Amino acid sequence: MEQLKHECGIAMVRLLKPMAYYQQRYGTWMYGLNKLYLMMEKQHNRGQEGAGLAALKLGAEPGEEYFFRERAMGNTAIQEVFSAVHNKLANFSPTELADVDFASKNIPFVGEIYMGHLRYSTTGKRGLSYVHPFLRRNNWRAKNLCICANFNMTNVQEIFDSIAVKGQHPRMLSDTYLLLEQLGHRLDREAERRFAEAEQKGLQDRDITQYIEAHIDVANILREAAPIWDGGYCICGITGSGETFTLRDPWGIRPAFWYKNDEVFAVASERPVLQTTFDLESDEIKELQPGEALITSYTGELRVVQILPPQQRQSCSFERVYFSRGSDCDIYRERKEMGRQLVPDILKVINHEVEDTVFSYIPNTAEAAYYGMIQGFDDYLNQKKTKEIVALTTSYQGREEEINARIAEILSHRIRTEKVAWKDIKMRTFIAEGNSRNDLAAHVYDITYGSLRAGQDNLVIIDDSIVRGTTLRESILRIMNRLHPKRIVIVSSSPQVRYPDYYGIDMANMDEFIAFRAAIALHEERGTRALLNDIYRRCKAQEHLPKEEIVNYVTELYAPFSVDEINQKMVELLRPEGVTTEIHLVYLSLEGLHRACPTSSGDWYFSGHYPTPGGNKCVNDAFIRYMEQQ
Repeated sequence: MEQLKHECGIAMVRLLKPMAYYQQRYGTWMYGLNKLYLMMEKQHNRGQEGAGLAALKLGAEPGEEYFFRERAMGNTAIQEVFSAVHNKLANFSPTELADVDFASKNIPFVGEIYMGHLRYSTTGKRGLSYVHPFLRRNNWRAKNLCICANFNMTNVQEIFDSIAVKGQHPRMLSDTYLLLEQLGHRLDREAERRFAEAEQKGLQDRDITQYIEAHIDVANILREAAPIWDGGYCICGITGSGETFTLRDPWGIRPAFWYKNDEVFAVASERPVLQTTFDLESDEIKELQPGEALITSYTGELRVVQILPPQQRQSCSFERVYFSRGSDCDIYRERKEMGRQLVPDILKVINHEVEDTVFSYIPNTAEAAYYGMIQGFDDYLNQKKTKEIVALTTSYQGREEEINARIAEILSHRIRTEKVAWKDIKMRTFIAEGNSRNDLAAHVYDITYGSLRAGQDNLVIIDDSIVRGTTLRESILRIMNRLHPKRIVIVSSSPQVRYPDYYGIDMANMDEFIAFRAAIALHEERGTRALLNDIYRRCKAQEHLPKEEIVNYVTELYAPFSVDEINQKMVELLRPEGVTTEIHLVYLSLEGLHRACPTSSGDWYFSGHYPTPGGNKCVNDAFIRYMEQQ
């Protein structure tokens, strides 16, 4: 319902055969570039603010360019980036383009290694200078470094200080830039160590350079740099000497999947991307495990290295609820189960009036949960039918015609489903660009008129999440009320979002959340404002402690209230003026979420249980900011 800016997308392709092989087998040396394009397009959901790609030629001679990069801003950034690359190819003749050896040596973006990135800003910082990949140049090939990442660090200042204390002078306080400088510094030290080894072996001039490039070990670099990082991340990189790496955070917060055969090695943020791009079954793709790094050498040899000790796995459950494409077999099944888990609570608020209820969903990300919810209600109705039919055997003995008629009547009962809400994409785009957003927001969605019996039917409509409540108040409730339902039930296939996320989702300020505002309103009503002041005082008292010692006191804000009490207060806050219809909110419970998504236990935005110390520090800081702005 409400767009959340969230995790970025990463893609990497490493060719493992000579370029001529792909020309012969696939009819083009652009095999790697084409695969990267497809992988990026299949992850367009993960970035609509910018995109970029980098390419590396492995066999370039001194004086020849070997690192290439292209970036663009906006929703069409992928097309712009690849158009720019193809425009460069237009400078060469058909004969030159068909000559693999010429292309490999002379044409930009013809290389063996490709890396792509799709960006959603989670910090509010925008502009081409913030679009990945980031590139660190050096005259020594082995000291060049290019990185991109799907991540957010909670301890940017700490990383900055660790660099500055060594004498570096970083130019900006951006986590990507700082990681580039930090990793670049460690890459320099690794190159210098290999230089000393080469001299001890009696090597000279180009032989020393070739020794360094052949022996750079990215694992050493990552082991030195990564222990200070606190956050959720999947970081990809290419060195000028031809090594690649992909490192996943030790909690497994951010996702990463990979595939390798004898032709290609590839990494992506989502499994279906690899399945579609390379025509694979799901079991042919591997998931990078927490704290692991995938590293390929100059020669293309792959190794999996445990860089950081794995922590208790806390994979992001919002990936399952909303962010990842539902085409993944596991995510699709889990989203359906989220909808099924909601059935008992929905039955309560509609007073079990199933036959007088129309079920629908908010397009388009809630569709899978909707199917699960409907299947759950089908099961409920079938159980009810079975009981009624069994009861007939005693109450209608010997009256076969009446039994048959009654059975036919029972079996005729169906769950009533309609497509009630329609999303107007063009209107949404217009609103984002105009100056009258609030006045026009009610028209983001349209309804199917006549789909309900006015005054008689309940309307149950499911969404993947209700975070800020803005679209609900400005559009959904108003327009659904035009159908004149007896009651409106808005259902969320995720629990109440109560806390900011600091690992990649654009949720930084506490007062953005309708659940938080409802809790504050309840404290004001009940005269317990003193508890807020007490939480603030305790958060403030530990403001300067190391992050490892900080306790998350903000969870106490919600402790006095039940989920139902917060739901009811949210309804009061979200009810549009003039709408008198009975309204209910139903959220998936935390227990229901974990039953539906047993392998993705990261639920800090719902529970306040942050997996890293930096999360606790950041949420306390957010509450301090809120209290000091009042």
